[in-house]
Amino acid sequence: MPIRPILHYPHPALKTVCAPVSDFGPSLAELADDLLATMRAAPGVGITAAHIGVLSRVTVLELDKAFGVRLYVNPEITWFSKETMNHAEGSVSMPGATDEVIRPRAIRFRYQDGAGTVHEEAAEGFHAICIQHEVDQLDGIFWLQRLSRLRRDRLVKKWEKAQN
Repeated sequence: MPIRPILHYPHPALKTVCAPVSDFGPSLAELADDLLATMRAAPGVGITAAHIGVLSRVTVLELDKAFGVRLYVNPEITWFSKETMNHAEGSVSMPGATDEVIRPRAIRFRYQDGAGTVHEEAAEGFHAICIQHEVDQLDGIFWLQRLSRLRRDRLVKKWEKAQN
């Protein structure tokens, strides 16, 4: 379970659509373990394979102890509620930068587990926000793209200044 280097914004891989996973063998389990270790070290509550430069549709979430660790392979959102909510978002690829993003409050989604079994779930609140955030990343949409151009430009300038 090595901690892998995290790509930082504006790395091109963070804007790349990830490929579906078809091999549910030992390499997927190893990737999931590495993602978990890397996410915890960051620290964060979610991470995708794209954050470490692996362009596969894999994400790991650990929202809190009660939620536990969840692996989502090939996740896709199948329904969004009309009701929305604001939530402060950020990324392990842009540490220290956060801003309010508006997203649907509830979703339904489909994914595969580490063995390839298909599951369907509903999520609301923070869980729904996190799934949407990570699926966006797997679709090559970095969370900044959900901000207005003005807010995005301000945040990027502030973040870049903090990096120097």
